[in-house]
Amino acid sequence: MDASLASLRRAVFRFAERGAALSALYHRARLVGSEHLPHDGPVLLVGNHGVWGYETPAFFHLLHRATGRYPLGLAERGFFRIPLVRTVLPWLGGVEGTRENALAALESGELVVCYPGGAWETFKRRHGRYRLRWERALGFVKVAAQAGIPVVPFAGFGVDDTFFWPPGEERLCLRLTADERYRMPLVMGLGPLPLPVQLTFAVGAPLEPPPPDASEHRLCHFRDCVAASVRRLLVRACHA
Repeated sequence: MDASLASLRRAVFRFAERGAALSALYHRARLVGSEHLPHDGPVLLVGNHGVWGYETPAFFHLLHRATGRYPLGLAERGFFRIPLVRTVLPWLGGVEGTRENALAALESGELVVCYPGGAWETFKRRHGRYRLRWERALGFVKVAAQAGIPVVPFAGFGVDDTFFWPPGEERLCLRLTADERYRMPLVMGLGPLPLPVQLTFAVGAPLEPPPPDASEHRLCHFRDCVAASVRRLLVRACHA
């Protein structure tokens, strides 16, 4: 890598680290259940995504503080069609969310974070608050089964309350790509800032995946078990 580009990459990463710490401080972010997070070896964390994915830096900051590890996020593939985003995301620990990338990261012993709802949860509307959109999500199950890695469920509460959904929200959106799913609201919360709601992240006990040769019915059943665990953790995070 060119020296100037490497320097720029380090500077962007340091700036993002400071921003993540400030976001965690602003939202009084808490992590519950950190005892379920190993300090080494491969980990596959699976949970719900907040509006815009805004909560991710604060969550990753808490994970790093709890384990000393920098998480690697499996990012929605559509983001890699956005020129600047596809350049910067890998600098910040984001990789395109393919099965191959996930398996390679786990084989390298990474702490991997997966949001099965992807863009459907990130660019949700008002009626989608805290609703898991995992109807067609089997990728993380197949990855866990093939790698033989337990799934560690987590849930974020407060993550869908950081921004307003104003009247006429459909007209107040910026389309990021030609895909209708990638529409970002232009209205924030408290003036130029998100609303200062508290963010609470709850981590649950690991769930053993099905075997690599499991039937699709069994894979779907495991996905639904993880989703049920995330919903229970949402209740826990709400009352923590």
